[in-house]
This record gives sequence, structure tokens and C-alpha cells, in this order.
Amino acid sequence: MKAALIISLALAAGAAQAGRSCEPKPPEAINVQRAMTLAQHTAAALDASGAQVVLLARAGQDLSKYGLAWSHLGIAYREGTRWRVVHKLNACGTARAEVYRQGLGEFFLDDLHEYKAGFVVPEPGLQAKLLPLLRDNAQATRLHSSAYSMVAYPWAQRYQQSNQWAIETLALASAPQVSSRERAQAWLKFSGYEPTVLHLGPLTRLGARATAANIAFDDHPNEKRFSDRIETVTVDSVFAWLNRSGLGAPLQTVR
Repeated sequence: MKAALIISLALAAGAAQAGRSCEPKPPEAINVQRAMTLAQHTAAALDASGAQVVLLARAGQDLSKYGLAWSHLGIAYREGTRWRVVHKLNACGTARAEVYRQGLGEFFLDDLHEYKAGFVVPEPGLQAKLLPLLRDNAQATRLHSSAYSMVAYPWAQRYQQSNQWAIETLALASAPQVSSRERAQAWLKFSGYEPTVLHLGPLTRLGARATAANIAFDDHPNEKRFSDRIETVTVDSVFAWLNRSGLGAPLQTVR
């Protein structure tokens, strides 16, 4: 069964990534310590929030040149006294990705650019809809597509990047009429979600496409791509939309 294959234990270090380097190197002891400390602080903050479900971000890469603070988004939920994170990871060196269920320590044990976390608490009604979905393997992967591009176009279905899976899954939980990626994207448009626009010139696009299997631009409309406007789903844009729409509380940061 597809869902049973996709939801799995954490991969060995270096086997999958989202927003970090794929260099095959063992984690340094200081970084393991930092990750575990961040996981502990995050668990305490999530407990104090009173939430059952949160949108949780990490800073795996330095994206400040694009005006972005966060690189990767997962959906965390309370399971008894522990927190689990469901999120999508790209298999290193490939254009494929799968969905994983991990603990907070595993989520942050990822050679981060900056050891900080950000989370947004969805409004209670949305939490109540997300919680059973996240616990169900088939539902959690219902809108998952393994074809991956780091800059997937938000309004197309050829590829799906990690943040895009998260927001489309949120749409699935929010509206009973959402039964496909196309309908999820229509709901997100109707609900006022606005993607980030990256200004990438032709040489940057060509270099990225030629050297990275997980970057593609052929799902973007020509009129936008050839005017150097690449729209994609970013954590920052998701957090801004949740706050703007009233679907989520203001961002909280943990260090």
C-alpha cells in the first residue's frame, strides 16, 4: 500500500533533505547537542502553547538574500506527552521525495544553518481537523506527489516541494470539497494564500537546473519564468497567510 511505504522511520543521516546540504558527512557532536537542546526548548514551548497541532519550521539554509527566515515546514502534533512531526523530505541527489514521521530531535538533527525554530498555532477548529488526518497514514499522504522540485510552481501539479505538501495538506483538512491537489490549490487561492516571488535571472536558473536534479522550472508559466519571476511556496509566505487570514496565531520563535 502506497501510504504504508511513504510514512516511515527517519532516514539515516544524509539520505534525505529539505533546506540543507546533502554532503555525506557524519554529524558533529556540537551540532547534535544544539539540535537536542533546540528540540527540548521547542517541546517546552509547544506544551506551553496548549496546542494539539502546530505548523513548525526550521532554518536549514541561509535564505536571507531572498528575504526569507525559514527553509522547511512540517506539521507537528501531540501524541500523548510527545510531539511528532510529519513532513516531506527530498532524497539527496534525486528529483523524488517522500513523507516522513519523526520526533522533534530528528526534525532538528539536520546540520541547520541556524539553531532556531518557528511555529504558528492554527485556530482550534483547524487543529481539530488536522489531528486525525496526521495520525492516519493514508490521509496524511493523500495529496502527496513524489515528483519533487525545490521551486515547484504553487498552482501546478507536475512537482511538489516540501512546503507545498504541508499547505496542500492543510487545505485538505480545511475543506470537505478538497479531494485533489488541483482543488487544494484552488481553495488556497480562494483563501488568499500568496506565494513568494523569487527574482532569478536566466543564468541562475540555467545553472541550478544543470547542476541539481531537484530543481526544475518547466512547470512555471513562460510569461513569469522568462521575466525572472519564480513563484514558489515558502515557509515565510505560509506563516504570513495564516496570520493574515485568521487561520493561525502570530509566529513564535524558539532558540
